[in-house]
Amino acid sequence: MRGFRGGMMGGGGFRMGRKFAAGDLQLVILALLAEQPRHGYELIKLLEERSGGFYVPSPGVIYPALTYLEETGLAEVEAEGTKKLYRITESGRKQVEQNSSMIEMTLGKLERIGEKMAHVRRIFDPESRGPDREEEAFPEDKSEVVAARMLLKSALKLRYPWSKDEAKRIAGILERAAAEILQQPKQD
Repeated sequence: MRGFRGGMMGGGGFRMGRKFAAGDLQLVILALLAEQPRHGYELIKLLEERSGGFYVPSPGVIYPALTYLEETGLAEVEAEGTKKLYRITESGRKQVEQNSSMIEMTLGKLERIGEKMAHVRRIFDPESRGPDREEEAFPEDKSEVVAARMLLKSALKLRYPWSKDEAKRIAGILERAAAEILQQPKQD
């Protein structure tokens, strides 16, 4: 069937730029519709949630994919006022069954990315944590480390945007700092 298996995952990860080939996105959408009927906006939010904000498809990506699924008989649409509710058809369910391993792999990667993004946010963005999340990331009182991390974040924001040379200089500083942190024996 034209449109499916456009080649997103050949190298084991997401490509730069577009996160999905059109066929892969269509299959993922079908799998989400197989769970329950959904509006286009719900699909956007669901993909954003599952990926921890890594992948937020635009309406200009989601709605053409939904239109394609409708035109090919894999999904059907029901008007609810000004909104459209999309449902998977029996043909769509067959596509999901035939491509279940790829869909599971893709959704699994999105969820693992989401978990990693949440972990990174907990460590590097104190504002995104509640009072109990700081203890989760740093069990002991590490206020000096938190203050230094916030200072680094502010310094990076102040210097942005940077040139290629400045980016190399900043990356070198950060790499040296990371290496120094890792070289020192861990103290209890």
